[in-house]
Amino acid sequence: MQITEGTRKVVAAVIYGVAIVVGLGLLAGAYRKTHPTEEKINVTGMASKDIVSDLIAWDGNMQRKNMSLQEAYAQLAADTKLVKEYLSEHGISDNEVVFSAVDISKENEYRNDGNGHYYYVFSGYQLSQRVHVESKDIEKVEEIARNVTSLINKGVELYSDAPEYYYTKLSELKIEMIAKATEDATTRATQIAEKSHSKLGNLRSAQMGTFQITAPNSSEDSYTWDGAFNTRSKTKRVSITMRLSFGVK
Repeated sequence: MQITEGTRKVVAAVIYGVAIVVGLGLLAGAYRKTHPTEEKINVTGMASKDIVSDLIAWDGNMQRKNMSLQEAYAQLAADTKLVKEYLSEHGISDNEVVFSAVDISKENEYRNDGNGHYYYVFSGYQLSQRVHVESKDIEKVEEIARNVTSLINKGVELYSDAPEYYYTKLSELKIEMIAKATEDATTRATQIAEKSHSKLGNLRSAQMGTFQITAPNSSEDSYTWDGAFNTRSKTKRVSITMRLSFGVK
């Protein structure tokens, strides 16, 4: 039987194709042996702790307005004296209070002459000065903020801000919380490995997630990408997350 030229080409093509498939299979097997894939377990651990603030800050803003700059200064100076006396009477020492520099601005009023013409008229000098109190005696400063109306009754034009509460040992607390969140993540990963009849391998990566301070039992409890930092609540909840990735044996 005579084999035609066309048949030879078909047979050659088949043999060539089979050789390519076999070669790719051998290469794939060799790659898997030299580059073994390792499954991973990715987990997120969490830790939270309630704390009580140990530092309080309170700010007030005094203002005076007068057509005469000299008289405005004199009025503001008298107000500052009364505020200093008030703070001293409530046990605030000089190193716990700071008075800012006086801010001065020229005020103008927008008026109508009655004929459809509008113009600006100088209405006086506006002076303002802030007072900042910072102390570890939280109850003392809270009382000052509550009773500030006694200064207003004396004629002091004072605008009082709500107190702000801080915790001064955040660095130490953060280290403690990272350890607890890491332990929680490791426990979760171990349980996952055991349930899948595997063993937990080495830690491959670790990344700290959100660290935030919120008011307990508030809407702030939801995790935000940049982390909340509550200063309005005396009692706070500190939370942190840790994302870990483990190999599997």
